Amino acid sequence: MSLRIRTSACTALAVAALAAGTVLTAPAAGAAPKAAAPKFLSASQLPPHPSSSWTAGPVKDGFPEGLGTCVSTEGVPSYDYRHREFRTDLDTNAVQLTVVADTAAHAKALAKHYDDLIRGCADRIEQGSPDIEAKGRDYGKLPVEEGARVRGVHTESSGGATDIALLSVGRDGRTVTVVQWAQLGDFGDAPVSAFKKTTTTAVNKLY
Repeated sequence: MSLRIRTSACTALAVAALAAGTVLTAPAAGAAPKAAAPKFLSASQLPPHPSSSWTAGPVKDGFPEGLGTCVSTEGVPSYDYRHREFRTDLDTNAVQLTVVADTAAHAKALAKHYDDLIRGCADRIEQGSPDIEAKGRDYGKLPVEEGARVRGVHTESSGGATDIALLSVGRDGRTVTVVQWAQLGDFGDAPVSAFKKTTTTAVNKLY
């Protein structure tokens, strides 16, 4: 999806996110003091593009709009979100989100919630957009810090447009990070091995 996916798919997922319900409890009063801000990937740490270099945007506060196709903040406590967006000169983009929960237990629940949303993303797209066929793939877990998982989502519209995205969720203590890479294409165009390396780097680099 240049995971801008398609306007109709994004609208459908906004409705699907509302149906997800609350899965996490709100942070307890007297939350733990803030730790050092987690670090982000650099452009050179993304899967290499065959004909265009990556450009990294600044680290910004808030939840990135481009990640909202498969992941949302519905049912999640109001944590402080930070993100960084990346692009190439062609139709390939990426984004990294970080969020620090008040406890490791809440971070574990948040990571599972995000992974569940990604796992069910293809089904929600098809339910909300009959003109789009979507499929998901599980590329497995990664042994880094408290763990990470990589998944893929492919969409094809009735007009023939195809998009592929790789998404991962990882955790280091109280911090959860979500990484997304996306471009035009299908599963055969996805740099799975390189993205797994990027995900491992992203989790290791948090602190």
